[in-house]
Amino acid sequence: MTPKEAVGFAKTNHAQIVDMKFVDLLGSWQHFSVPISELGEHLFEEGLGFDGSSIRGWRAINASDMLVIPDPTTAVMDPFTKAATVSMICNIVDPITKEKYGRDPRNIAQKAEAYLKSTDIGDTAYFGPEAEFFVFDNVQYDSTVNESFYSIDSVEGQWNTGRDEEPNLGHKPRHKEGYFPVAPNDTLQDIRSEMMLLMEQVGIAMECHHHEVATGGQCEIDIRFSPLVQCADKLMWYKYIVKNVAKAHNKTATFMPKPMFGDNGTGMHVHQSIWKNGKPLMAGDNYAGFSEIGMHYIGGILKHARAICAFAAPTTNSYKRLVPGFEAPVNLAYSSRNRSAAIRIPMYSPSPKAKRLEIRFPDPSCNGYLAFSVMLMAGLDGIENKIDPGEPLDKNIYSLGAEELANIPTLPHSLEQSLQALEDDHEFLLKGDVLTQDFIDTWIEYKRENEIDPLRLRPHPLEFAMYYDC
Repeated sequence: MTPKEAVGFAKTNHAQIVDMKFVDLLGSWQHFSVPISELGEHLFEEGLGFDGSSIRGWRAINASDMLVIPDPTTAVMDPFTKAATVSMICNIVDPITKEKYGRDPRNIAQKAEAYLKSTDIGDTAYFGPEAEFFVFDNVQYDSTVNESFYSIDSVEGQWNTGRDEEPNLGHKPRHKEGYFPVAPNDTLQDIRSEMMLLMEQVGIAMECHHHEVATGGQCEIDIRFSPLVQCADKLMWYKYIVKNVAKAHNKTATFMPKPMFGDNGTGMHVHQSIWKNGKPLMAGDNYAGFSEIGMHYIGGILKHARAICAFAAPTTNSYKRLVPGFEAPVNLAYSSRNRSAAIRIPMYSPSPKAKRLEIRFPDPSCNGYLAFSVMLMAGLDGIENKIDPGEPLDKNIYSLGAEELANIPTLPHSLEQSLQALEDDHEFLLKGDVLTQDFIDTWIEYKRENEIDPLRLRPHPLEFAMYYDC
């Protein structure tokens, strides 16, 4: 859609409001709205000003003026606003130099796509995330100087089988048995269908939805693969729609990786492949029907996986899910079909067009623009340097003995370890100026000061149970 077509689209849909959405450092949408009278073709060149110092991890207050430039190809009608509102995703630009802002995650994703083309390896990187989430009926939490707690509840929660619900009808998924049950155990079918239909309404091609493994309302909706930046845009709409549909039903949705102890956490398996001139490059005659390029891409992911985690599993809570000894993809190995490996080569279809790899350790707390870009850069580094991924591991990793496991490298056990890995291994991200040293330093500093230190300094409720009588 061109600027002229975007203006026409708004008029055709009788839009009264223009909503400008952009993503902050950590991956949350920010927005502001202007009357439709402000929408003209000039807006796509001149943009609109805002205060960048109020956005997490962005400008200092003495250099705070910035511009949002809407992308006309992203124009859709927002499905939740009362007034007819055309919504557009924006890029961030310096008002003086007119250069794209180096800490804008969407700009980074665009540079990653440009770098792929510059290598002449391929021209398109396709991504397909499988983002899981929980839908709860109530959540309460607080952390003060003398108190810290959280409480979640779900009508589906196995812990509520004994609650007086006037009447309690049972039919609550047991722990780790929530995968694919029908109603009445699955109470969220209609809500997920509503979410899926709204995603289609804003232009996202959908594949399926279903209940996930955990009790307490864990769900998954799968979107069809698309080019990197488009896919990250769609992931933002995905989260927006999931949360707002849940709210409309007086429920609450979260993409927090591990909101509940004792059952499965929430992951986001990411399928990816590279194409050139309309042809897939991952298919070949090597292991699991993979090409040499595909094997080297896997080699790059395995080599840089610990640094990738700083963006793909970017919260302290992510490592409550990625725990050795449990059913989590913490071991750095690859395999066909084997879901206990960190990287899987799906074998659903013999078609070369379906040949792809699935990276299983990311989670949906990540910023999709950054996580996808970092994975692509690691894979390209593997191709450029012909990194050998080693032998596949087709055994069930969870059944291996300590001696065998000792030879398999693992993911970091904490966000702090991930950030250290990024600090030690980020040269591959600087190629093509995709990520800058400033951005990497800012990311590490922000995470340490705003997430690791606050958690490290506070007593944990479990510590009272373990140590109060010491």
